[in-house]
Amino acid sequence: MNNISVSNILNAIVPISRFNKGEASKIFDEVSAGGFKIVVKNNKPTCVLITPEKYEEMMETIENYYLFIEAEKRMKSASESDFISHKQLIKDFNISEEELEDVQVEIE
Repeated sequence: MNNISVSNILNAIVPISRFNKGEASKIFDEVSAGGFKIVVKNNKPTCVLITPEKYEEMMETIENYYLFIEAEKRMKSASESDFISHKQLIKDFNISEEELEDVQVEIE
């Protein structure tokens, strides 16, 4: 959905009557090919059909946005005493630097 243009949106409009004519399977194939469809009833948009992959991507983006906002709020209200140094953390959890060298971390 990154390249949404007026022509893409116009081509994505699907009257609900197509569902009534038994074209649901064809419409779902069009969603898979084009990414989305806007279903209209009485010339008003009633729903948007998107692929499961696009839905997951959208929900992940929204979740990341909320996490970012929460992190920003916490950083603005944080003071120096709210943080723990790396050295203190290792001491508190009784972890050695050697143990940390063997740890592999994968960040998404």
